Amino acid sequence: MEGFTVSNANRFLDTGNIRDSKSLSVEGPSSISSTSDTGKSFADTLKDAVSSVNELQKSSDTFAQNVATGKTDDVAGAMIAAERADIALRVMVQVRNKIIDAYSEVMKMQV
Repeated sequence: MEGFTVSNANRFLDTGNIRDSKSLSVEGPSSISSTSDTGKSFADTLKDAVSSVNELQKSSDTFAQNVATGKTDDVAGAMIAAERADIALRVMVQVRNKIIDAYSEVMKMQV
């Protein structure tokens, strides 16, 4: 009985840029914290992050439509794309909440 082994799981993890070889950290299609982007402003970094999350959502929708219409039968890939998009959106919401908290703290400061 072969089942779902570690080697079979690695096949699913290696289909995208989900993890690096040393840890199980989740990464999007383009790494936002690269060292070559040191000259970017905060607004540009935030815009890139939002567009990255938007692209993940669009690809997840396309994948789900392809499964629903029968163009592909890769249900596992569709679920992975949907979860990747969901996690990215949740992280973006948490980042937004932290930015709003930081803004309110700055506004409370007395000059």
